[in-house]
Amino acid sequence: MEASPARQPPRSMSAQVALRAAAVARRRRSQPNGIWGMALFLASEITIFGTLLSSYFYLDFEAHRWPPAGIKYPETLYPSVAAGWLFVAMVPVWLASRASRAGRRTATLWALAVGFLAQAGYLTAQVILFRHDLLQFSPKGSAYGSIYFTLLATHDAHVALGLALDLALIWFILLRGLTNYWLVGVRGLAMFWYVVAFLEIPVLLTTLSPSFH
Repeated sequence: MEASPARQPPRSMSAQVALRAAAVARRRRSQPNGIWGMALFLASEITIFGTLLSSYFYLDFEAHRWPPAGIKYPETLYPSVAAGWLFVAMVPVWLASRASRAGRRTATLWALAVGFLAQAGYLTAQVILFRHDLLQFSPKGSAYGSIYFTLLATHDAHVALGLALDLALIWFILLRGLTNYWLVGVRGLAMFWYVVAFLEIPVLLTTLSPSFH
């Protein structure tokens, strides 16, 4: 006998309550369109970073000296500590994703807020390091300076974008609740931050590579 409409699981777009949205998420047999959209976006961003990293090493191989005379080898300690902090900041992101799939709205909001603060701390440290490097040499002075600052600025811009997405999700979940739409948004945000953190590894190793010679 067919189940009554009241007992049937709600369609994904009609799930407007956190627990019902979480139930829909657990029953899905395929990923929602929002997840596929984020995956395609991140694939294009990875391609951009791949191009920048390849450009860095191409310029390195063509140069007689890398970095050029008058530019110190990059400092390794502070950028490495900052990168480690970014990975620590992924813990609340992971917790937010888990809490959202369990339909726990308050826990999701708290995890997103803690993650935002941790990620903002990372970006603050990066801005300080970026400014310190700008005082030492200019992106206009050499190919090294140009690609070095372009790599760092591109990654930092992605971190800034992630912070804006954090605030948007926190605001809309507060305003509209943890509906299915925003549950998918939390999962997509987590994907974004995982890729940004992963990209920090090749960016860090590439920018610090002259110091490893």
